[in-house]
Amino acid sequence: MQVLKTQLSRLVIGIGLGLLIGCGGGAGSSGTTIQDPNRDNQTFKWDIPTKYPLPVVPATNPMTEEKFQLGRHLFYDQRLSGNGTQACASCHHQDKAFSDGLVRPLGSTGEMHPRHSQALVNTAYNASVNWGNPTTVILEQQPAIPLFGEFPVELGINDGNKEQVLQRLKNEPRYSALFSAAFPAQADSVNFDNIIKALASFVRGLSSFNSAFDSFENGNAFAISEEAKRGRDLFFDERTECFHCHDGFNFSLSSYDSSQQFADTAFFNNGLYSIGNTGAYPEGGEGIFEITGRPEDMGRFRPPTLRNIALTAPYMHDGSIATLEEVVRHYNAGGRNITSGPYAGDGRANPYKSSFVRPMGLSEAEIKALVAFLTTLTDQDFITNPRYANPWGSN
Repeated sequence: MQVLKTQLSRLVIGIGLGLLIGCGGGAGSSGTTIQDPNRDNQTFKWDIPTKYPLPVVPATNPMTEEKFQLGRHLFYDQRLSGNGTQACASCHHQDKAFSDGLVRPLGSTGEMHPRHSQALVNTAYNASVNWGNPTTVILEQQPAIPLFGEFPVELGINDGNKEQVLQRLKNEPRYSALFSAAFPAQADSVNFDNIIKALASFVRGLSSFNSAFDSFENGNAFAISEEAKRGRDLFFDERTECFHCHDGFNFSLSSYDSSQQFADTAFFNNGLYSIGNTGAYPEGGEGIFEITGRPEDMGRFRPPTLRNIALTAPYMHDGSIATLEEVVRHYNAGGRNITSGPYAGDGRANPYKSSFVRPMGLSEAEIKALVAFLTTLTDQDFITNPRYANPWGSN
């Protein structure tokens, strides 16, 4: 299958990097595995199967359990916002694979974000972090955006309240031990540089590899239904092209791990809009065009992982498609034709659309089979794992 085709291609690189190759069995695969020698040098316990390579971690912020636990407390703490009303977890709920179920979220001061809240699933493997910014490539670049961003305001920390925010944290008895354990060489460790490192460490440690699909791949032939197996075959078929953008063990072509010499940054226009049949997308949701200004980058966004995708509705960068079945129908049509309103235009004919997005000609049974397969990527352990849960109780 295509996941393993990708694994095999990475082995070619991996051999040069000293990776060790083993073989096993499996219902849905040949059982090829990668044993990453980096694991022997890890002090952090990753919840990642040994057959997959570890994520790349910046040398300036090595993973430790102490930083992960500090980041977990900060992630769920509403005191880490300018007015003390929101936390990172306000827009990233564990039971929804750390998305929020909304079309677009409201920040702490009531401003609506132009993008749908991303799920936080295996983000350690993302080659770029945001929906549409090729310059944000490591998780340590991300927390400052919701913490300090002004367009829109999310957590609303600014020059006028940042000392107050830090004082709130210093007043919390639990943080004294958490910061000291995470940054033992620093006398005064409660600062935003360390807060960002800890938040990045927590998000990097959110790993999901225990779905029914994984069980099937590990040899349990009965882990997924016959309908889902038909959907799996369709997913990895050239007829649908799904795997071209959602490739590899993390189901995203935008990928970077310790077996790769270079990151696979990837962005695609999927025909969601073509306002006035010009190829344009709504202002504030124009993809990497907003960074590069190049016409060909209009509407190009990073393909997210599909792991836990059934939990993360609504879909697309702007939450404009309500259900997973509607997403499959969107791709089956080769894009979306909006016939009225301010965004009217035929996205199916968008001049910047990826060549992978074209009419599939799926039957109703095949559409349902694809949805059934995508649902097998749900990992119940991930959304109930107490290690990832709110340490404050009801915050």
